[in-house]
Amino acid sequence: MKILNTTVIAASLLACLSASAQEATIRKNLGERIPQLQKIDEVTESPMPGLFEIRVNGSEIYYTDAKGNYLVQGNLIDTKQRRNLTEERVDKLTAINFDSLPLKDAFTIVRGDGKRKLAVFEDPNCGYCKKFERDLQKVNNVTIHMFLYPILSADSTDKSKNIWCAKDKTKAWQDWMVRDQMPKTASCDATAIERNVELGRKYKITGTPTLVFVDGSRVPGAVGADEVEKRLTAAKN
Repeated sequence: MKILNTTVIAASLLACLSASAQEATIRKNLGERIPQLQKIDEVTESPMPGLFEIRVNGSEIYYTDAKGNYLVQGNLIDTKQRRNLTEERVDKLTAINFDSLPLKDAFTIVRGDGKRKLAVFEDPNCGYCKKFERDLQKVNNVTIHMFLYPILSADSTDKSKNIWCAKDKTKAWQDWMVRDQMPKTASCDATAIERNVELGRKYKITGTPTLVFVDGSRVPGAVGADEVEKRLTAAKN
């Protein structure tokens, strides 16, 4: 038994040394050949034998061989289970802790019993956001935390400030997004909007609308009410 244990331990150590050597080789070769990949966050074995996952810039995924001779950019698909493994990995890496969101920097819209929760980052000059907002009116029994996220233009910032400083933020927002009624000029402490932009940069939110659900999952783009309902149900479960 002692011999077996020693053998198992030795084999385990050799495997660790081999994996460490492979990672060192990958980092060295890719760093020298592709300078922009010098700062690799993580090297791990992928589900596909002989293929290694390279993670850079927090959530960018590439694949390579054990010597870093080849670099692949694209999706790794599990054909048996019909799963996009790359997409699942990126979703996990970019998940946002819903409870950590600074809700004081958002205004809240409650519909029905408000039991389900959703956070949304939107730019008031985003045409897709307007389409999304009009469709979102169909979703009931939800609490929506709206983060004004002006990233398209200076006018986006001006409109965001006028909405944030309105006596009734929700009304000013929906008047503009749903009914095309320009928000009235208003002034107040609008530093929350600056914090929202910084928050979005931190979480690499590059487009609007971006939806964040209670399970940390996010959805970029103007999805329909049916998809929002589906995601709200999945996040709750």
